Amino acid sequence: MTTRPTLLGYVRADALSCAEELAAATNSLAAFASAEGFTLGTVYTERDAAESAAFHALLDEVKRTDVRAVVVPTLQHLGANGAPVGMQKDLEFHQAHVWAVDAR
Repeated sequence: MTTRPTLLGYVRADALSCAEELAAATNSLAAFASAEGFTLGTVYTERDAAESAAFHALLDEVKRTDVRAVVVPTLQHLGANGAPVGMQKDLEFHQAHVWAVDAR
């Protein structure tokens, strides 16, 4: 039996309009992980984008473990105003590959 690699998730609650959308986004991360051969680990949910506490916790986990894959519902979850470049670059600097469930 082969162990599936772990994939971490990240969701910004402020990018969604309600709790149902948050649940659907989290479910989409789990479905993506399963379809791509991963086990979904922790899904970090950002409640206050100004503080970025969940993102920093995600980045800390990437730094201290061998997990090298992160999935988000869309790349816009990695940045304000549709500009995910900085956060994505931070993850990639630490050798984490970033996937978006909806790559549009």
